[in-house]
Amino acid sequence: MDHVNHTWPQTFILAGFTTSSALRPLAFLGALCVYLLTLAGNLLIIVLVQADSGLSTPMYFFISVLSFLELWYVSTTAPSLLHTLLRGLSPVSPVVCFAQLYVFHSLGMTECYLLGVMALDRYLAICRPLHYHSLMSRQVQLWLAGATWVAGFSAALVPASLTATLPYCWKEVAHYFCDLAPLMRLACVDTSWYARVHGAVIGVATGCNFVLILGLYGGILTAVLKLPSAASRAKAFSTCSSHMTVVALFYASAFAVYVGSPGSRHQGTDKLIALVYALLTPFLNPIIYSLRNKEVKEAVKRVTGKIRILLRES
Repeated sequence: MDHVNHTWPQTFILAGFTTSSALRPLAFLGALCVYLLTLAGNLLIIVLVQADSGLSTPMYFFISVLSFLELWYVSTTAPSLLHTLLRGLSPVSPVVCFAQLYVFHSLGMTECYLLGVMALDRYLAICRPLHYHSLMSRQVQLWLAGATWVAGFSAALVPASLTATLPYCWKEVAHYFCDLAPLMRLACVDTSWYARVHGAVIGVATGCNFVLILGLYGGILTAVLKLPSAASRAKAFSTCSSHMTVVALFYASAFAVYVGSPGSRHQGTDKLIALVYALLTPFLNPIIYSLRNKEVKEAVKRVTGKIRILLRES
Protein backbone atom coordinates (compact mmCIF):
# COMPACT_ATOMS: atom_id res chain seq x y z
CA MET A 1 0.00 0.00 0.00
CA ASP A 2 1.11 3.56 -0.61
CA HIS A 3 2.58 5.36 2.40
CA VAL A 4 0.93 8.61 1.30
CA ASN A 5 -2.58 7.25 1.67
CA HIS A 6 -2.20 6.02 5.25
CA THR A 7 -1.12 7.91 8.35
CA TRP A 8 -1.51 7.51 12.09
CA PRO A 9 -5.06 7.01 13.39
CA GLN A 10 -6.40 9.75 15.64
CA THR A 11 -6.19 7.33 18.55
CA PHE A 12 -4.95 3.83 19.21
CA ILE A 13 -7.07 1.51 21.32
CA LEU A 14 -5.35 -0.70 23.91
CA ALA A 15 -7.29 -3.96 24.03
CA GLY A 16 -5.74 -5.25 27.26
CA PHE A 17 -6.73 -8.70 28.52
CA THR A 18 -10.03 -10.37 27.72
CA THR A 19 -11.50 -11.05 31.15
CA SER A 20 -15.03 -11.52 32.40
CA SER A 21 -16.70 -8.69 34.29
CA ALA A 22 -16.66 -10.84 37.44
CA LEU A 23 -12.90 -11.45 37.34
CA ARG A 24 -11.91 -7.94 36.25
CA PRO A 25 -12.04 -6.32 39.74
CA LEU A 26 -10.00 -9.20 41.18
CA ALA A 27 -7.41 -8.93 38.42
CA PHE A 28 -7.26 -5.16 38.94
CA LEU A 29 -6.69 -5.50 42.69
CA GLY A 30 -4.03 -8.16 42.15
CA ALA A 31 -2.14 -6.05 39.63
CA LEU A 32 -2.49 -2.96 41.84
CA CYS A 33 -1.06 -4.81 44.86
CA VAL A 34 1.90 -6.09 42.84
CA TYR A 35 2.54 -2.58 41.47
CA LEU A 36 2.42 -0.93 44.91
CA LEU A 37 4.61 -3.63 46.46
CA THR A 38 7.08 -3.20 43.59
CA LEU A 39 7.29 0.53 44.27
CA ALA A 40 7.67 -0.03 48.01
CA GLY A 41 10.31 -2.76 47.64
CA ASN A 42 12.51 -0.83 45.23
CA LEU A 43 12.16 2.38 47.25
CA LEU A 44 13.23 0.42 50.33
CA ILE A 45 16.41 -0.74 48.58
CA ILE A 46 17.26 2.83 47.53
CA VAL A 47 16.63 4.22 51.03
CA LEU A 48 18.68 1.47 52.70
CA VAL A 49 21.69 2.01 50.43
CA GLN A 50 21.57 5.75 51.04
CA ALA A 51 20.93 5.56 54.79
CA ASP A 52 23.19 2.71 55.91
CA SER A 53 26.98 2.96 55.71
CA GLY A 54 27.26 -0.84 55.69
CA LEU A 55 25.84 -0.84 52.16
CA SER A 56 28.16 1.86 50.80
CA THR A 57 29.90 -0.50 48.36
CA PRO A 58 29.93 -0.52 44.55
CA MET A 59 27.72 -3.61 44.45
CA TYR A 60 24.94 -1.97 46.45
CA PHE A 61 25.32 1.29 44.57
CA PHE A 62 24.52 -0.54 41.33
CA ILE A 63 21.68 -2.42 43.02
CA SER A 64 20.20 0.94 44.07
CA VAL A 65 20.56 2.21 40.49
CA LEU A 66 18.74 -0.91 39.29
CA SER A 67 15.96 -0.29 41.83
CA PHE A 68 15.66 3.33 40.67
CA LEU A 69 15.40 2.10 37.08
CA GLU A 70 12.76 -0.47 38.06
CA LEU A 71 10.59 2.25 39.58
CA TRP A 72 10.37 3.97 36.20
CA TYR A 73 10.29 0.73 34.22
CA VAL A 74 7.24 -0.69 35.99
CA SER A 75 5.52 2.71 36.05
CA THR A 76 5.77 2.95 32.26
CA THR A 77 3.34 0.06 31.72
CA ALA A 78 1.55 -0.73 35.01
CA PRO A 79 -0.86 2.26 34.83
CA SER A 80 -1.91 1.13 31.33
CA LEU A 81 -2.46 -2.40 32.62
CA LEU A 82 -4.56 -1.14 35.53
CA HIS A 83 -6.61 1.13 33.28
CA THR A 84 -7.40 -1.62 30.78
CA LEU A 85 -8.33 -4.03 33.58
CA LEU A 86 -10.63 -1.42 35.11
CA ARG A 87 -12.13 0.14 31.98
CA GLY A 88 -11.60 -2.41 29.22
CA LEU A 89 -10.68 -0.90 25.85
CA SER A 90 -8.54 2.20 26.49
CA PRO A 91 -7.91 4.94 23.90
CA VAL A 92 -4.42 6.43 23.74
CA SER A 93 -3.10 9.14 21.45
CA PRO A 94 -0.34 8.20 18.97
CA VAL A 95 2.09 10.64 20.62
CA VAL A 96 1.57 9.06 24.04
CA CYS A 97 1.68 5.57 22.51
CA PHE A 98 5.03 6.07 20.77
CA ALA A 99 6.44 7.91 23.79
CA GLN A 100 5.54 4.90 25.94
CA LEU A 101 7.15 2.59 23.37
CA TYR A 102 10.37 4.63 23.41
CA VAL A 103 10.64 5.02 27.18
CA PHE A 104 9.83 1.36 27.82
CA HIS A 105 12.49 0.11 25.41
CA SER A 106 15.00 2.72 26.59
CA LEU A 107 14.65 1.51 30.17
CA GLY A 108 14.75 -2.12 29.05
CA MET A 109 17.99 -1.62 27.14
CA THR A 110 19.41 0.41 30.02
CA GLU A 111 18.72 -2.56 32.30
CA CYS A 112 20.55 -4.84 29.86
CA TYR A 113 23.65 -2.64 30.04
CA LEU A 114 23.33 -2.22 33.80
CA LEU A 115 23.20 -5.99 34.35
CA GLY A 116 26.43 -6.21 32.36
CA VAL A 117 28.05 -3.54 34.56
CA MET A 118 26.92 -5.40 37.68
CA ALA A 119 28.52 -8.58 36.35
CA LEU A 120 31.73 -6.64 35.72
CA ASP A 121 31.62 -5.38 39.30
CA ARG A 122 31.37 -8.94 40.65
CA TYR A 123 34.17 -10.08 38.33
CA LEU A 124 36.54 -7.38 39.59
CA ALA A 125 35.58 -8.03 43.23
CA ILE A 126 36.32 -11.76 42.98
CA CYS A 127 39.02 -11.98 40.32
CA ARG A 128 40.88 -8.70 41.06
CA PRO A 129 40.32 -8.21 44.80
CA LEU A 130 43.57 -6.29 45.45
CA HIS A 131 42.79 -3.69 42.77
CA TYR A 132 38.99 -3.73 43.15
CA HIS A 133 38.52 -0.47 45.07
CA SER A 134 40.90 1.47 42.84
CA LEU A 135 39.33 0.09 39.66
CA MET A 136 35.77 0.63 40.93
CA SER A 137 36.17 4.07 42.49
CA ARG A 138 33.17 6.32 43.10
CA GLN A 139 33.90 8.27 39.95
CA VAL A 140 34.04 5.07 37.90
CA GLN A 141 30.76 3.90 39.45
CA LEU A 142 29.00 7.13 38.48
CA TRP A 143 30.49 7.04 34.99
CA LEU A 144 29.42 3.44 34.39
CA ALA A 145 25.91 4.05 35.74
CA GLY A 146 25.50 7.16 33.58
CA ALA A 147 26.86 5.36 30.51
CA THR A 148 24.19 2.64 30.81
CA TRP A 149 21.41 5.25 30.71
CA VAL A 150 22.92 7.13 27.76
CA ALA A 151 23.48 3.89 25.83
CA GLY A 152 19.99 2.57 26.58
CA PHE A 153 18.14 5.73 25.60
CA SER A 154 20.28 6.13 22.48
CA ALA A 155 19.82 2.55 21.23
CA ALA A 156 16.03 2.68 21.68
CA LEU A 157 15.77 5.63 19.29
CA VAL A 158 16.13 3.32 16.28
CA PRO A 159 13.23 0.87 16.85
CA ALA A 160 10.96 3.56 18.31
CA SER A 161 11.51 6.07 15.48
CA LEU A 162 11.17 3.43 12.76
CA THR A 163 7.91 2.15 14.25
CA ALA A 164 6.58 5.70 14.45
CA THR A 165 7.18 6.19 10.70
CA LEU A 166 5.00 3.23 9.71
CA PRO A 167 1.60 3.92 8.08
CA TYR A 168 -1.23 2.38 10.10
CA CYS A 169 -4.55 1.06 8.77
CA TRP A 170 -5.89 -0.33 12.06
CA LYS A 171 -5.95 1.12 15.54
CA GLU A 172 -6.74 -1.65 18.06
CA VAL A 173 -3.49 -2.70 19.78
CA ALA A 174 -3.73 -6.31 21.00
CA HIS A 175 -1.79 -5.54 24.17
CA TYR A 176 -2.10 -3.57 27.40
CA PHE A 177 0.64 -1.11 26.38
CA CYS A 178 2.27 0.06 23.16
CA ASP A 179 4.99 -2.42 22.22
CA LEU A 180 6.79 -3.20 18.97
CA ALA A 181 5.11 -6.42 17.84
CA PRO A 182 1.45 -5.43 18.43
CA LEU A 183 1.99 -2.04 16.77
CA MET A 184 3.71 -3.54 13.73
CA ARG A 185 0.72 -5.85 13.21
CA LEU A 186 -1.42 -2.74 12.61
CA ALA A 187 0.74 -1.42 9.77
CA CYS A 188 -0.53 -1.18 6.20
CA VAL A 189 2.78 -2.32 4.71
CA ASP A 190 5.11 -5.30 4.90
CA THR A 191 7.09 -4.90 8.12
CA SER A 192 9.65 -7.67 7.56
CA TRP A 193 12.47 -5.14 6.94
CA TYR A 194 11.49 -3.21 10.07
CA ALA A 195 11.45 -6.45 12.04
CA ARG A 196 14.98 -7.28 10.88
CA VAL A 197 16.26 -3.86 11.91
CA HIS A 198 14.52 -4.10 15.27
CA GLY A 199 15.94 -7.57 15.79
CA ALA A 200 19.44 -6.40 14.93
CA VAL A 201 19.36 -3.41 17.28
CA ILE A 202 17.72 -5.23 20.18
CA GLY A 203 19.87 -8.29 19.50
CA VAL A 204 23.06 -6.24 19.82
CA ALA A 205 21.81 -4.57 23.00
CA THR A 206 20.71 -7.78 24.67
CA GLY A 207 22.82 -10.46 22.99
CA CYS A 208 26.20 -8.75 23.33
CA ASN A 209 25.53 -7.95 26.97
CA PHE A 210 24.39 -11.50 27.60
CA VAL A 211 27.60 -12.87 26.05
CA LEU A 212 29.61 -10.39 28.16
CA ILE A 213 27.81 -11.54 31.31
CA LEU A 214 28.41 -15.21 30.45
CA GLY A 215 32.09 -14.48 29.83
CA LEU A 216 32.48 -12.59 33.10
CA TYR A 217 30.76 -15.32 35.08
CA GLY A 218 32.90 -17.89 33.32
CA GLY A 219 35.92 -16.03 34.68
CA ILE A 220 34.31 -15.83 38.11
CA LEU A 221 33.60 -19.57 38.10
CA THR A 222 37.20 -20.34 37.16
CA ALA A 223 38.52 -18.09 39.93
CA VAL A 224 36.12 -19.43 42.56
CA LEU A 225 36.98 -23.07 41.84
CA LYS A 226 40.62 -22.23 42.56
CA LEU A 227 39.82 -20.96 46.08
CA PRO A 228 41.31 -23.23 48.76
CA SER A 229 38.32 -23.79 51.05
CA ALA A 230 34.67 -24.70 50.53
CA ALA A 231 33.61 -21.85 52.82
CA SER A 232 35.38 -19.24 50.69
CA ARG A 233 33.89 -20.72 47.52
CA ALA A 234 30.39 -20.64 49.02
CA LYS A 235 30.84 -17.01 50.10
CA ALA A 236 32.01 -16.00 46.62
CA PHE A 237 29.09 -17.75 44.95
CA SER A 238 26.61 -16.16 47.38
CA THR A 239 27.61 -12.66 46.25
CA CYS A 240 26.73 -13.58 42.66
CA SER A 241 23.65 -15.78 43.08
CA SER A 242 21.15 -12.91 43.35
CA HIS A 243 22.50 -11.20 40.25
CA MET A 244 22.48 -14.44 38.25
CA THR A 245 18.84 -15.03 39.24
CA VAL A 246 17.83 -11.55 38.05
CA VAL A 247 19.76 -12.01 34.78
CA ALA A 248 18.03 -15.35 34.14
CA LEU A 249 14.55 -13.88 34.72
CA PHE A 250 15.14 -10.80 32.61
CA TYR A 251 16.84 -12.39 29.62
CA ALA A 252 14.62 -15.48 29.45
CA SER A 253 11.46 -13.38 29.14
CA ALA A 254 13.07 -10.77 26.86
CA PHE A 255 14.40 -13.37 24.41
CA ALA A 256 11.01 -15.10 24.38
CA VAL A 257 9.35 -11.90 23.14
CA TYR A 258 11.92 -10.11 20.98
CA VAL A 259 13.76 -12.97 19.27
CA GLY A 260 12.02 -13.99 16.07
CA SER A 261 9.41 -12.41 13.85
CA PRO A 262 6.62 -10.41 15.54
CA GLY A 263 4.05 -12.25 13.47
CA SER A 264 5.24 -15.72 14.41
CA ARG A 265 3.59 -15.76 17.85
CA HIS A 266 -0.01 -15.66 18.98
CA GLN A 267 -1.03 -12.17 20.03
CA GLY A 268 -1.99 -13.29 23.53
CA THR A 269 1.47 -14.79 24.12
CA ASP A 270 3.17 -11.39 24.02
CA LYS A 271 0.85 -10.04 26.70
CA LEU A 272 1.43 -12.95 29.06
CA ILE A 273 5.22 -12.90 28.69
CA ALA A 274 5.20 -9.11 29.05
CA LEU A 275 3.69 -9.53 32.49
CA VAL A 276 6.86 -11.41 33.48
CA TYR A 277 9.49 -8.88 32.41
CA ALA A 278 7.40 -5.70 32.78
CA LEU A 279 5.65 -6.42 36.09
CA LEU A 280 6.86 -9.61 37.79
CA THR A 281 10.64 -9.09 37.40
CA PRO A 282 10.65 -5.56 38.91
CA PHE A 283 8.51 -6.99 41.75
CA LEU A 284 10.90 -9.89 42.40
CA ASN A 285 14.17 -7.96 42.16
CA PRO A 286 14.06 -6.33 45.64
CA ILE A 287 12.91 -9.65 47.12
CA ILE A 288 15.81 -11.50 45.50
CA TYR A 289 18.35 -8.91 46.65
CA SER A 290 16.98 -8.58 50.20
CA LEU A 291 15.59 -11.92 51.38
CA ARG A 292 18.69 -13.79 50.20
CA ASN A 293 21.18 -11.24 51.53
CA LYS A 294 22.27 -11.04 55.17
CA GLU A 295 23.83 -7.60 54.74
CA VAL A 296 20.51 -6.12 53.59
CA LYS A 297 18.66 -7.76 56.49
CA GLU A 298 21.19 -6.33 58.95
CA ALA A 299 20.88 -2.91 57.30
CA VAL A 300 17.11 -3.05 57.78
CA LYS A 301 17.62 -3.72 61.49
CA ARG A 302 20.10 -0.85 61.84
CA VAL A 303 17.94 1.65 59.98
CA THR A 304 14.75 0.67 61.83
CA GLY A 305 16.69 0.92 65.11
CA LYS A 306 17.77 4.47 64.23
CA ILE A 307 14.17 5.37 63.37
CA ARG A 308 12.94 4.03 66.73
CA ILE A 309 15.55 6.09 68.59
CA LEU A 310 14.55 9.22 66.67
CA LEU A 311 10.87 8.60 67.43
CA ARG A 312 11.58 8.16 71.13
CA GLU A 313 13.64 11.34 71.28
CA SER A 314 10.95 13.33 69.51
